[in-house]
Amino acid sequence: MWTILGIVGIICGIFSGLFGIGGGTIIVPALVALGFSQRHAVATSLAAIVPTSIGGVASYAAGGDVDWIAAALLASSMIIGSQLGSWLLSKLSELFLRWMYAAFLVFVVITQIIFTPSRDQSIHLSALSVVGILALGIVIGMLSGLLGIGGGAIAVPSLSLFFGASDLIARGTSLLAMFPSAIAGTIANWKRSLVHLAQALTIGIVAAVCTPLGNMLANAVSPRMGANLFALYFAVLLIRCVYTALQITPCAKQFIRKKSIKAHDK
Repeated sequence: MWTILGIVGIICGIFSGLFGIGGGTIIVPALVALGFSQRHAVATSLAAIVPTSIGGVASYAAGGDVDWIAAALLASSMIIGSQLGSWLLSKLSELFLRWMYAAFLVFVVITQIIFTPSRDQSIHLSALSVVGILALGIVIGMLSGLLGIGGGAIAVPSLSLFFGASDLIARGTSLLAMFPSAIAGTIANWKRSLVHLAQALTIGIVAAVCTPLGNMLANAVSPRMGANLFALYFAVLLIRCVYTALQITPCAKQFIRKKSIKAHDK
C-alpha cells in the first residue's frame, strides 16, 4: 500500500504543478481503490492537499504567477465553505457522494473544452469582482469539504473565465487559496475521525517534492494544449468514477447481475 501511495504522490505532484490542482481528483479514486470508503478517502485526500499546495505555490510564486490579493479573498471564503462541506460529508450517503463527484467531473471537462485561457492577462479587482471571488470561494470550499478536492479544478477555469486571469496566474493563485481551506477542512474532518494521517502525509510530502516538475511542464505547453490535457485527464477520471458509482447503485447492480446470469447460462 505504501508503494502505491508514493506513486500516487508523484503523479499528484506533477499534475498539481501542471494544472494548479491540489490532487484530490487523483487521491480520492486511488484511496477508494485501496479499500477506503468514499468518506474517509475524501477526508484523507484533503489532508494530503496541505503539503501538496505548499510545493505548488512555491513553484508558481518563483515565476511571479500568483495573485496574492485574489488568493487571500478566495481563501477567506473557502474556509467558510469547507466547514459546511465537512459537515455535509458526515451526513450524506456514499452513493450520493460518488454521483456528485461524477457530476463535478462533467462540469470540469465541459469548461476546459469550450474555453481557452490567455497567458498575457491578469486579475483586475473591482467591487463586483471582489464579491464574485468571495462567492466563488464559498462554493469551492463547500465542494472541497464534500469531495476531498483542493478546489483547483473549479478555481482555475473560473479565475480565467470570469476574472481574466492568465492560465498560469489562475493556477498559482488557486494553489495558494486552497492551502488554508484544506487546513480548516482537515481539522474538521480530524475531529470527526475521518482522516488517515500517515497515508495523507505520505502522499502530500512526495507530491510537494514533485510539483516543480509539473510547473516546468505548464510553462512549456501552450494555454490551449494545457486546457486539452486538463480535459483529457478529467475525462479519464469521469469514466472511472461513473463505473465505480454504478457498482453501488441499486438499479444498476441488479441490471449487471442479470446480465451476468444470462451470460453464464449461455
